[in-house]
Amino acid sequence: MCTSIIEIARAEGMAKRGDDWFPLTQAVVAYDHARHAPLGDVITLDFINTALDPGARAGIELSLETAKELRAALDRAIAAADFEEAEVRGKGAIPRLVRAA
Repeated sequence: MCTSIIEIARAEGMAKRGDDWFPLTQAVVAYDHARHAPLGDVITLDFINTALDPGARAGIELSLETAKELRAALDRAIAAADFEEAEVRGKGAIPRLVRAA
């Protein structure tokens, strides 16, 4: 039975196919039967460029547990990057106390 769980997001970045890199336009996240991984249902991530041939994609299949761990890692990295961007560019980071010598 197919789950019909599909989410599509705009993507800006690059993906690699063989030796070549191509620009991304979309990321597709789905939950469905594995096609390649020796698992039952999986979270699939497809990074694609809709303006290029159908082979312009980078796809992965992850167990649900692995997808959850990846989500947590992404959340941590994004939070740290947001703080770094705010600190470097002065966009609301909490100022550090400076002690006079």
